[in-house]
Amino acid sequence: MPRRRFWAGLARRLALYYLLILLTMTFIERWLVYPAPGAHEGDWAPPHLEFEDAHFASADGTPLHGWFFAHPSPHRTVLYLHGNGVHVADIGDLMPVIANHLQADVLVFDYRGYGKSGGKPIEPRVIEDGLAASAWLADRTGSPVGRQVLIGRSIGAGVAVAMAERQGAGAVVAQCAFARLTDPAADAFPWLPVRLLMRNRYPSVDRIQNYPGPLFSCHGTEDRVVAFEQGRQLFEAAPTDQKRFLTFEGMGHNEPLPRAYWQELAAFLDEVGA
Repeated sequence: MPRRRFWAGLARRLALYYLLILLTMTFIERWLVYPAPGAHEGDWAPPHLEFEDAHFASADGTPLHGWFFAHPSPHRTVLYLHGNGVHVADIGDLMPVIANHLQADVLVFDYRGYGKSGGKPIEPRVIEDGLAASAWLADRTGSPVGRQVLIGRSIGAGVAVAMAERQGAGAVVAQCAFARLTDPAADAFPWLPVRLLMRNRYPSVDRIQNYPGPLFSCHGTEDRVVAFEQGRQLFEAAPTDQKRFLTFEGMGHNEPLPRAYWQELAAFLDEVGA
């Protein structure tokens, strides 16, 4: 009897500890999904970059901020949707590279809770932020929202796919994208029922089936954050014939893309008329 009571008591304590862990992880989900760097970090006035500060509001009135890079003779417009661990000031140097290689006007902006944007991020509101940025870009350039090239990196690809499902796109460019956000989360925390508990789910593999436009994807084979197979699954689910997938052998999740990538992307966009 004493031994049975001991094991029963131990089981109850372990169950309680596990429940507490579940509650804690649920409470800190926002921080895990959106680990935004502080707005005080980074150079917000880099002298070597020429850009226009963009200020606009999301659907619920949350103020958003971005940088607009104008090309002297643009062939297209690009909205860049960044990953979850950076803000605009971290990636400003990449925007002239995109603008020059793609001959594009480029807007990069911060989701709510990032950089100089207000609010706190959660999936439906972050998607609304992307739609608001797209509307600002359309007003600024005259390019319709359905013709814009949406470049999304990691979680930004999840935002791009959700936007394209709603309003179309000239093309979706997905970099190290997941099929569902719950997939890399389950890989990171295999001992938690994240597929049941997560509020930020970004089911891109389902959403992309409602987007018939061009898709340009890439993924590194050594990506330890979002598995290569997840990016491939998203690509295979896209219904369009106008799609291309680039495999980068040995590349991880956060490594910069080679210059040749942007050249191949430019050729693809020219080919599909985006």
